[in-house]
Amino acid sequence: MLGCVIHGAGKLRVEELPPPQPAPGEALVAVRYGGVCGSDLHYWRHGGVGDFRLREPMVLGHEVVGTVVSYGPGATGPAPGTAVAVHPATPCGTCPECADGRANVCRDTRYLGSAARFPHVQGAFAAQVAVPASQLRALPDGLGLRRAALAEPLSVALHAVRRAGEVAGRHVLVTGAGPIGCLVVAAAKAAGAARVTVTDLVPEALGYAAVAGADTLVRADDPDDPGWPPEVDVAVEASGVAAGLDTCLRRVRRGGVVVQLGMLPAGRTPFAGNLMVSREIEVRGAFRFAAEFDDALELLAARGEFVGLVSAVVPVREAESAFVLAADRERSCKVLLEF
Repeated sequence: MLGCVIHGAGKLRVEELPPPQPAPGEALVAVRYGGVCGSDLHYWRHGGVGDFRLREPMVLGHEVVGTVVSYGPGATGPAPGTAVAVHPATPCGTCPECADGRANVCRDTRYLGSAARFPHVQGAFAAQVAVPASQLRALPDGLGLRRAALAEPLSVALHAVRRAGEVAGRHVLVTGAGPIGCLVVAAAKAAGAARVTVTDLVPEALGYAAVAGADTLVRADDPDDPGWPPEVDVAVEASGVAAGLDTCLRRVRRGGVVVQLGMLPAGRTPFAGNLMVSREIEVRGAFRFAAEFDDALELLAARGEFVGLVSAVVPVREAESAFVLAADRERSCKVLLEF
């Protein structure tokens, strides 16, 4: 079977991999679609994501959907042939964070396609993947596999919005109109935000933010853009660059909340810390998600416009061209690999 393996920066290969056999407690899933995530692009371009660096070849991919093939000994779940989404995280369940209900920051989690630990956790960009059966989620009625492939990134967006606290009736600023930023727009609107303003450097990316429901689009490099709000109640930084965080700190109101969602570069990042003090701004991190995965599937089933964020579906044999397309923000939002 074919799979996408990263060997280092710029070294993505489509390789023949041995078919997996489900171990006790595992399910075997035939993967249909896999979404190319920003973290996948970072492994491809830079050999790592933030502080997580590649130390061995790794199958990429954690945004996958498909159908159940079979189960290993002792495992149960949706019947073979059922369309499912795969929750990519397996938290330990015993650390202080898990005990505190914050499994998304579990200190010993296993996350598909992640170099956060060594040996790395191999990902799911392959024709078949064996995962713990507890990670399967049968798709709600009316939700097809293509739209369901957005469940993982939408879960990230839902978690970020929840980290912000109450957004109903409030003005939310989102810096960065990549796939995650656009899904933050949709998540904020679903949570009742009165207005969502999105900033980006790329006009085409802002167009996708409009598809997601943004009310105001702002060119981040144009200080005279009339769309700039004097202040907002909540800001979500989804670009992963220091300039985005600076914008959030300068635009959020006194006593407001800034959520840092984008993964900043490794090392130290300068930011306007004095504003955080003098305005009593709360800065909160948002990392992955937990129970939001099930909520994301329900939201995707209820709202069909999400499919407009899928720019292209590319056969796995052309994986490198899919990565090139996904990295070109003038031509794409979310790109799916088809297996």
